[in-house]
Amino acid sequence: MKLIILDRDGVINYDSDAYIKHPDEWVALPGSLEAIGRLTRDGWRVVIATNQSGVGRQLFDMHTLNQIHEKLRHQVLQHGGRIDAIFICPHHPDDGCDCRKPKPGLFQQIANRFDVNLKQTITIGDSLRDLQAGASVGCLPWLVRTGNGQQTQTSQELPENTYISDNLESAVNKILSD
Repeated sequence: MKLIILDRDGVINYDSDAYIKHPDEWVALPGSLEAIGRLTRDGWRVVIATNQSGVGRQLFDMHTLNQIHEKLRHQVLQHGGRIDAIFICPHHPDDGCDCRKPKPGLFQQIANRFDVNLKQTITIGDSLRDLQAGASVGCLPWLVRTGNGQQTQTSQELPENTYISDNLESAVNKILSD
């Protein structure tokens, strides 16, 4: 099974320091929906792993988060793609959960749900915590320069063998050409 794990904010859609709190605030980054469509048509299972502490901070509720994800799924579908699952950490950063990236809990949940070993699975994110969470379970980390990616690129703590692309579309172009 070809499985790829994507972060959401800053990778698929524009990020906001004020959080994406309503479906109207969710806006796809140029080329991201088309890239997911290409992955789907090439036989990839596309999974999202995303920290959504806005729920734990009571900035929005699970119903609103589900509406945001319904908009995401609908737009991906319009571009010939499919999101196979969305794994979220809804907790406040102070909650001490094991699912908030950079901890590996979301990735372990994905491995269990899909009954796969994540070694050599590609994970794409824009922040150090995305890459660290994936690398800790053996994923191949891929940084995009959208969202927080340009700032993250300057980190001395990038996991070994991190690939870097301008955006999700350019990463997918490279992945599908190999």
